[in-house]
Amino acid sequence: MANREELAIIRNARAGQAAAQLELGKLYLFGSAGLPQSLPTALHWLERAARQECAPAWQLIGNHIPFEMAQRGGSGLLPWYERAYDDGSVHAGLVFAQLVLEAGLEAPDESRAKAMRALEDAARAGFPHAQWMLAQRQGAGAAPAASAGAPAPGPVRAAPAAAGHPAGGPGLGIGTGTGTGTGTVTDASPSSWLRRAADNGVAAAQYAVLEQSWQAGQAADYLTRALPLARELVRLRAEQGEMRRFAPDEIALLSRCARLLDGASPAAAREPGEPDCFWELAAAEHDRHAQLAMGLRCARMQVDGRRVAGKGPSGRGAANFKKAIRWLTLAGEQGLAEAWYALSRIYIKPEFSQRNVADAQRYLERAAEMGYREAQLECGHNAWRARRENESNDVRAVYWLQKAAAQGSLEAGALLARIAPRPSAPMYTETGALLAVRPDLHKIQPLLATRLELAAMFSLTRAEALLLDVKAADQGHCLVIDIRASYGRSKRRLVLVGNAEERQALDRIAQVFAHVDCGPSGPEGNYRQRLYRLRTLLGAAARHTEEEGPDEDIGLAA
Repeated sequence: MANREELAIIRNARAGQAAAQLELGKLYLFGSAGLPQSLPTALHWLERAARQECAPAWQLIGNHIPFEMAQRGGSGLLPWYERAYDDGSVHAGLVFAQLVLEAGLEAPDESRAKAMRALEDAARAGFPHAQWMLAQRQGAGAAPAASAGAPAPGPVRAAPAAAGHPAGGPGLGIGTGTGTGTGTVTDASPSSWLRRAADNGVAAAQYAVLEQSWQAGQAADYLTRALPLARELVRLRAEQGEMRRFAPDEIALLSRCARLLDGASPAAAREPGEPDCFWELAAAEHDRHAQLAMGLRCARMQVDGRRVAGKGPSGRGAANFKKAIRWLTLAGEQGLAEAWYALSRIYIKPEFSQRNVADAQRYLERAAEMGYREAQLECGHNAWRARRENESNDVRAVYWLQKAAAQGSLEAGALLARIAPRPSAPMYTETGALLAVRPDLHKIQPLLATRLELAAMFSLTRAEALLLDVKAADQGHCLVIDIRASYGRSKRRLVLVGNAEERQALDRIAQVFAHVDCGPSGPEGNYRQRLYRLRTLLGAAARHTEEEGPDEDIGLAA
């Protein structure tokens, strides 16, 4: 309860005396025997005193009223922080910069420029949040800070009261905003501010620096900064149990630390139980890479199925395929193709009691569909070996081998060259000459002209060019050249569609034959009729070349 002296101060403050309002604001700001500490009430009286041009009042506001409360007050408090900054308060300048640059308060361009100067002063004075803000505004921490789950930097707190002045004084707080940095900052680059903020404990800056190190492949620097954070997360989980949930960036931190420790030499600095505890925590929080690692450790094998020793969670004992399948399935369901490939290796292991070749093939194809190169190569091999069971398996083999070759598999490329070789020169050389002599061939004989174009593009023989059913031959990634029903001496073969230009040309050619019966009962007739039509055109073209006369009107019937 307020004593007589404090009651007198309250009466005078209500009467509008600036000195009493200042004194009452101090009492509520720091608390007293009769009045409790209350920042909102202190701000109320200090602001009333500041309106009467009381300099110590706005100095106290600038040094002791935090950003959260100032933000609720709106733009009405902005002048007091600006004046306190002009008087030399670095903390007031930081809050002024936060109100103008972060809170989005309307301010003229001069105030924004002044806010940037205040932010730079606070960063040089060692305020971690100012260093983080400056790094963000200069672009160093923009991308990593946007990552989901990064712990938000805490707001800047008010500076503590100076020793020996518990109730404050008229000169208190001028330049009393203290940070953790020391010395003069000579390097003002964005990366320098970012690293200083991280070193001073700003969580979002720490994760931004870690992201930069990870993207740059600086494993040693990443481990140096990340291991203390990861160990702290392990300690918090041990103390708080399942109540302590991890943010996405914390989960990624555990997973990445475990990956780097797994690949490090045995002499690398690590505590007992690492990286197993990191893997387990990250896997329990649904990190797919950690789930893959846990599955492989339980199965005691590599992704390709090769057995490894001492990789179980306990470091000893036999493989536990039941646990491995659970972890690998969870990782695969989150889009990790390697997990499905590892599952396929488990299901073909002789020592696995539930060995199932059909399940292994299903998981293998799932990994291949998700773009895993080794799975695509094996699917191609399997389909090629099974071509005697089903003739169309060679088409599936070419499909998977093309996918693997596109990802740089030399073995797939070599096998493709054996399965579907393409001659370096056209097998039917008369097509180009005929098309050159008769540029109007597409008008008078559109189907034949299109077949000749197809033969020139994909190196077809004359019989293949005349008899091919274009619609049935087009498989998207290749052409199935099979005319054995009409031309018994031919052999079934595949021709690859090598690039986008060939694909576009083939689509155009397919449109020409979209509604045409390519069989002997169609408009083109049987093979003898088609061959007669072609030879007649060739003969007319030869005569035209010899005579060099005007074009003859060649109207050919079937």
